[in-house]
Amino acid sequence: MRHDRRLTEVGLMALIAGLMAVPVLAATASAASAEQVVVKMNAISAGGVGEPVGTITLSDSAEGMKLAFNLRHMPPGDHGAHIHENPNCGPAEKDGQMVAGLAAGDHYDPNHTGHHMGPNGAGHMGDLEVVSIDPSGMDTEITTAKRLHVSDIRGRALMIHAKADNYTDTPPNGGGGARIACGVIPK
Repeated sequence: MRHDRRLTEVGLMALIAGLMAVPVLAATASAASAEQVVVKMNAISAGGVGEPVGTITLSDSAEGMKLAFNLRHMPPGDHGAHIHENPNCGPAEKDGQMVAGLAAGDHYDPNHTGHHMGPNGAGHMGDLEVVSIDPSGMDTEITTAKRLHVSDIRGRALMIHAKADNYTDTPPNGGGGARIACGVIPK
């Protein structure tokens, strides 16, 4: 009998230890599923990819994908920001002219909406919050793209435009204008 009781105590302790490990394993699995990548951003021009201007760290959260900006040497003011289709920040030719960042293609629009309606609208999935660069040319803000996760945009480009974005189709793509900084999102 004494031997049976010892096995029962050992079994009970193992069961309790196993049950205590379940929340730890669940938390570990949840943390493992939350992705994070660092996108190295560079200035771009019709001549190609230029000097580094910082990084943007993308990470998943319960609210959506967080974007933590660490930019410098940028023109002060508000700038449109988007996820673009192709993982290429190089220039490409349009109407006989080389255009900065054109190799990145159009805004990421997997549902083929054809509309630019902002980060919370029903248009392009690639629409992000406007980036605000301070007078010294720096930005360290954190924004959220509620409709995106890191896994959605791996192997695409993150683009910053010369002007602010009005989140409409007029002028085209919200009026962000020229592409001035770009980074390829790692696969």
